[in-house]
This record gives sequence, C-alpha cells and structure tokens, in this order.
Amino acid sequence: MQILMVGGAVRDQLLGRPVNDRDWVVVGATPEQMVAQGYQPVGRDFPVFLHPKTHEEYALARTERKSGRGYRGFAVQSSPDVTLEEDLARRDLTINAMAAPEGWPESGTLSDPYGGRRDLQAKLLRHVTDAFREDPVRILRVARFAARFDDFQVAPDTMALMQQMVDAGEASDLVAERVWQELARGLMETAPERMFEVLRDCGALAVLLPELARLWGVPQRAEYHPEIDTGVHVMMVLQQAARLQAPLAVRYACLVHDLGKGTTPADVLPRHIGHEQRSAQLAKKVGERLRVPTDCRELADVVAREHGNIHRSGDLNAAALMRLLERCDAIRQPARFALVLLACECDARGRLGLEDQPYPQRARLQSALDQALSVVTADVAAQAAAEGKTGRAVGEAVAAARTQALQRWLGQTPG
Repeated sequence: MQILMVGGAVRDQLLGRPVNDRDWVVVGATPEQMVAQGYQPVGRDFPVFLHPKTHEEYALARTERKSGRGYRGFAVQSSPDVTLEEDLARRDLTINAMAAPEGWPESGTLSDPYGGRRDLQAKLLRHVTDAFREDPVRILRVARFAARFDDFQVAPDTMALMQQMVDAGEASDLVAERVWQELARGLMETAPERMFEVLRDCGALAVLLPELARLWGVPQRAEYHPEIDTGVHVMMVLQQAARLQAPLAVRYACLVHDLGKGTTPADVLPRHIGHEQRSAQLAKKVGERLRVPTDCRELADVVAREHGNIHRSGDLNAAALMRLLERCDAIRQPARFALVLLACECDARGRLGLEDQPYPQRARLQSALDQALSVVTADVAAQAAAEGKTGRAVGEAVAAARTQALQRWLGQTPG
C-alpha cells in the first residue's frame, strides 16, 4: 500500500499558497484493507474513505473510461493493480496531476509524470491527456482556475480541445446544478472576469449563458461608459466586485444586471431605454434555468430593476426616496438593501477611468433608510387608531411619517 497527497494541495504547496484541504490517493490497496485499518467508506460512485483521525479523504487509485454523454457517463475501475500514473492520467490539468508522499518536501520525491511543475513555472493551464475531452465539466474548471490564477494562460492546445468539445455539443450536456456550482466558485475567485473570458474564448459562454455572451459588441453611450462595449463593462463591474470583496449574491447581481442591453434594437443604439426591466426579465430566466439560489436571484432582480434609479438618486426629494426604498423592499430587508447599494457601487466604478470615483449614492441612501427606519411605527399606528383609522389607512399613516422623517433629514418643506 502506498499513500500519496495529490491534486490541489501539492499544487498550492509548490506555489507557496496556503493548503486548506488535502486529498490522498491510495495505490495497491483494497476496500477491505482500508476498512480493516479503521477508514470509513463514504464513496458512492468509487471507493473513498475518511481517515479515522483526521477525517481527510483517501481515494483508492482508479481509472475512468467514457461510457456515455455528459459528466456522469463514466465507467470507473478501482483495483490494487491501478498504478499512480494511471490514476493521475484521469485528472484534468497537469498542475493538478502531481503526487507527493507523506513528509514531502522534507522527505520523499514528487511524482510528476505529466509535467505539472513545469507548467506551474510557465503559468500554463494544460490538460493532462486527451481523456480531458470526456468530461465537459472540465471546461468550467479550466475557466475557474483561470479566475483563481489570473496570471496563468490556457495552453493553446487545451483551448483548441475545449473548442472542439463545445462544437461537439458536450457543453450542452452539462446539468444546471453543476454549471451553477462551478460558476459560483469562479465568481468568488480573485479575478472572476477571467472565468467568463475563457468561457467566451472557447465558445462555451454562448451555450451556457447566451444572454451574457451577446453583450460583447453592444455599444453604450461614451459619456457614461468610456469603455463603450457592454460586455467589457460587465467584466469591469465584476473586477470591482472582487476588489470590494463582495459576497456571492452581489457578484451574481453584477454579472446579470445589464443583460437587457443585449436585446436593445439596433436602430436606437447606443442608447438603452428601458433596459432595466428587460435585464430583470432575462436575469429571472437565467436564475430559473441554472437553479440559482433564491437570495442571489432576488438580489439580482432588485439591482437589475433599480440600478439606474439608484445612480440618479442624488436629486430625489423625500417622497421619491421613499418610493425607491419601497420598490427595493428596503424597510423589510435592510441588510439586502445594503448589498444592493454595494452592487450599484461596483456598477458605477466598473467603467474605464472611473474605477476610483466616489459613489456618494451608497452612503446617502443608507442614511435615508436609517431615517425611515427611525420612525417608531407602533406609535404612529396607535395615533392613527386613535383617529379612527384602520387597515390600509394605518399603513398609509406609517408611510407618511417615514416620508416626513426624510423631509426633516433633507431640510425640505413638506408639500
């Protein structure tokens, strides 16, 4: 029995990055031997075991052969006869196909049959063998690794292979849950825009997210968008989301906030009248198709509908501010409204030459919400009841009191 650390732990150790999770491969063992040593079997599709003390995953060396379409169509073989090199051959990228014995690098020798260390030094994302084409999820994984290691490039032969897979219809076989899982992880990387650049370069973006893919080449008014191209703008917005360390829901909202610009009639370009509502409708379809979590979908809906109004909110009076807060459901969901404002700041800064511009709308609207929330609704309701008001009239009295609070805050004269 030979036990070796594999995959990302080896890669990250070579890169000098923190190693958070370690995976192990066991060569020359049977499931019965693993159980006899106290390992707990957990694998459903192939033999994986949890260490009795560390609870890290130990997988028996295996080979995989394509037996059908999609990422589930594999026949897995695991036996003591499977060699380490055969196990590493089924992995996606050379930088993930290295193995090291326990105690490495102080003791033992790195196993690197496919040149992963060389590609790390060259900053290349390269497939291990032609078996890469058998699993379409690997297209998404390569794109995600490009977002994580943003100074790495996809090797030309790997990009060509990914393009062939897309042309063969493999990307169409990906199930929604797996697509979202990889997109969500890519969105949270240091350079999320790189994921979508790679997907676009190989043609997969047009298959998986055609609503986003069509934004490239769509012009915007240069006085508002010096970068002009809508697709470029969305990628710049994602850059700002990463820069501001935004959570996943905000990054997703940034990704889909301008989808409606891809459906603007050519004869009215570069203007995009009413694109906010079209963006919200398209974002809803994307969210349903990819089974995006509810919190991400709902935030994306508000940002798509209201980002233009939030950008222009500096001159709104108390009544208009109150209507904006109500449309955003800010009174009931103040924490979500804070995320809406963060996404809008990313949008405002995601423009060429405006990356460091201040965004006073965020602080102003947050303060406006604080003023509205300072109204003691129980007192207002009690006063309304004393005046004989019931039902809807009580709600209107509360809304009027909040508007009056905003008027006092703005120094306006009630009118």
